[in-house]
Amino acid sequence: MKIGFDAARYMEKQTQHIIERIEKFGNKLYLEFGGKLFDDYHAARVLPGFDVNGKIKILQKLKDHAEIVFCISAGDIEKNKIRADFGITYDRDVLRLIDHLREWGLLVRSVVITQYQGQRSADVFQQKLEMLGIRVYIHTYTKGYPTDVDTIVSDEGYGKNPYVETTRPLVVITAPGPGSGKLATCLSQLYHESKRGIKAGYAKFETFPIWNLPLKHPVNLAYEAATADLRDVNMIDPFHLEAYGVRAVNYNRDIAAFPIVKNILARITGDAGVYQSPTDMGVNMAGYCITDDEACCQAAKMEVIRRYFKAQCDHRSGRGDAETAQTVHLILKELDIWPQDLPVVGPALEKSRASGQPAMALQLRDGKIITGRNSDIMNAAAATIINACKYMTGIPDDVHLLSPIVLGPIFKLKASTLADRNPVLNLEEVLIALSISTATNPMVEVAMDKLTELADCEAHSSVILGEADEKILRKLRIRYTAQPVYATEDLFQG
Repeated sequence: MKIGFDAARYMEKQTQHIIERIEKFGNKLYLEFGGKLFDDYHAARVLPGFDVNGKIKILQKLKDHAEIVFCISAGDIEKNKIRADFGITYDRDVLRLIDHLREWGLLVRSVVITQYQGQRSADVFQQKLEMLGIRVYIHTYTKGYPTDVDTIVSDEGYGKNPYVETTRPLVVITAPGPGSGKLATCLSQLYHESKRGIKAGYAKFETFPIWNLPLKHPVNLAYEAATADLRDVNMIDPFHLEAYGVRAVNYNRDIAAFPIVKNILARITGDAGVYQSPTDMGVNMAGYCITDDEACCQAAKMEVIRRYFKAQCDHRSGRGDAETAQTVHLILKELDIWPQDLPVVGPALEKSRASGQPAMALQLRDGKIITGRNSDIMNAAAATIINACKYMTGIPDDVHLLSPIVLGPIFKLKASTLADRNPVLNLEEVLIALSISTATNPMVEVAMDKLTELADCEAHSSVILGEADEKILRKLRIRYTAQPVYATEDLFQG
């Protein structure tokens, strides 16, 4: 993939911009942090060259001045809401993220459970956090929000929330996903700081949409596709246009909420002119760090296709709705691209037609496309990964890496002991079998060493993948998509 983004420049400019914003507000800033702190693979896919951990590296530069507060909605805990890219619940992701942040030397002391209405699962999570030494604060819905500003900015509104104790000039308010109450937490804290006679400010860190790219730029449309389930729509910021005569891109929720947020900020701080537009609130320097616009446009178009397949599969499996799938389809048409423009789609479907079996295609870094299909031994994902490792190692196709001595006991376990109706090995099982085989076959170890070279490669399946295969493909960092059809007509797909 051609590099189109200068990650080093971005981290430098973004860090400086945050420092300037801290100084603007008297050395106390609440920074609402949108998107992903770690592993921002969406940004890396649409801005080739973007460091997936660039945001956390920015915070690490400021670690002596920063502390981090997590927000999580009690409703999301109750619903066991899943972070799709990792397949884990939001509450588990909070624990994962806190561990990672501490490994980077960053201070995390507090979690705010927002929108609390007595959910039992939220109580259990609070108890778990407190036993782990994490301070927990409970915020309920704010009385009067969003229209009654007099009540909101009072002891009956934000004043009802407990004050989150902080000690550093930069307080990063983040969450495992959208709708977690980050903005309300920031504004609640500003109210409490004001009551204590402390001057504090608010700003927002979000990478997308990129405000100084055109409204219909593929990178911004890829953001729309990624957030189609939230019904986000990019718009020209009318407040920015009126105040400065400059066209800036923002999204519908921020624009709709701005008059309310501006009014609340003015009431708390006494400064009605602190921000003239929702774009003003942001600290986003990404648009200044694109070095090859054509490369980013092409990468973003491929991301829209991936989002199209994901939306279609989610709808087919009941995890998503028809409106989301239709929205992404319309974005696809707006960019005048087709699902088959993803290079691995055609080969996967052709392999499936030729073999009469589910199949997968994977494009390696050198452009070579490798395919695999279901067999009596393993499924298509496993076959494709083995074929790719053999190709990269120079092992002939007719050489078998898996020994019958290893396969026999596994099949016996699945078919007899576990009574598995379909004892064919999935990708995880094949990789375990291969790792066992390295003890007796050095050639297998050489092939296994090539697995790391599959990161960021493209793959497409002719059928919806099982959870076990999806999990391993994610861990290998393979960018996979699938046709929205099942391998069988069984009602239960396990």
